Amino acid sequence: MRSTARFPGIRLSAGHYESFYLKASHPTDPVSIWIRYTVHKRPGQAPLGSLWFTLFDSREEAPWAVKATTADVGAGSGEYVHVGDSSFEPRSVVGSAGEASWELGFDSPEPPFHHLPRDFMYSAPLPRTKLLSPYPDARFSGHVEAGGRRLDLDGWRGMVGHNWGAQHAERWIWLHGAGFDGHEDAWIDVALGRIKVGPWTTPWVANGVLSLDGVRHRLGGLGATRRTEVSERPDGATFTLPGDEITVQGQVGADRKDFVGWVYADPDGSEHNTVNCSIANLVLTVSRPAQPPLTLQLTAGAAYELGMRETDHGIAIQPFPDG
Repeated sequence: MRSTARFPGIRLSAGHYESFYLKASHPTDPVSIWIRYTVHKRPGQAPLGSLWFTLFDSREEAPWAVKATTADVGAGSGEYVHVGDSSFEPRSVVGSAGEASWELGFDSPEPPFHHLPRDFMYSAPLPRTKLLSPYPDARFSGHVEAGGRRLDLDGWRGMVGHNWGAQHAERWIWLHGAGFDGHEDAWIDVALGRIKVGPWTTPWVANGVLSLDGVRHRLGGLGATRRTEVSERPDGATFTLPGDEITVQGQVGADRKDFVGWVYADPDGSEHNTVNCSIANLVLTVSRPAQPPLTLQLTAGAAYELGMRETDHGIAIQPFPDG
């Protein structure tokens, strides 16, 4: 399953959304960037493209963020997507939005990670959101200019992701971390969702992976022995993620001032409030048979995103519409 844009093949009468995104964190400072190229298509309408940018720095009062939208969107040869003159390609991303600009290269020692465990799930009606990480443990180089600052990226750690579908999950969490203290090779990439089916909303279902000592341990799934437990809030969560011969318990979070808030729209016009922090703190406890528990800790370098229907969460939403 290749990470190629799906929106060019969507019929005019159908709704669709799609995003290619990246997160990169400074090796030592509490600084990260988050960039997202999205396509939003309402039924019967041509797609719109948007560029989203956030600079996180816990030493500042709040993240610095901007968004720009245009009807000039496509996917040419050799690129994932372009929005106006800004392009996202395998191994490079170049663009600008408002007072932000970026020119980055990236690569990964890891092959892509497919969150959905079976290939047929990428063409099945459910889940309505499909996702994979073309570069789940990426290293970035290049530079960013934003908010009057220039940042030179040299070995920043992060990831590149891709998701698409006809509708967002009713509620979701995205979690990523790489370069844990004393375990620099370890990384985690997990998507959790609650799906609305008619009048019912499913329990949390996780699909993800923990890479440890070069071995990938798949987490979550639909089986009864893989019941995911989550207690979430806008500024963090605690969770238990079972897998085969492994269980990962953890907590992730950050100060509310370090979160950025956005509106994410579905093709039908309904909306979620989405809060994201890419300088979150993450602690994992890994349990495996016949081995002592292992603690993994990452300070100010993890990503935590929560998508929700409520609007009274207390985190400021950026003044940009979606869709």
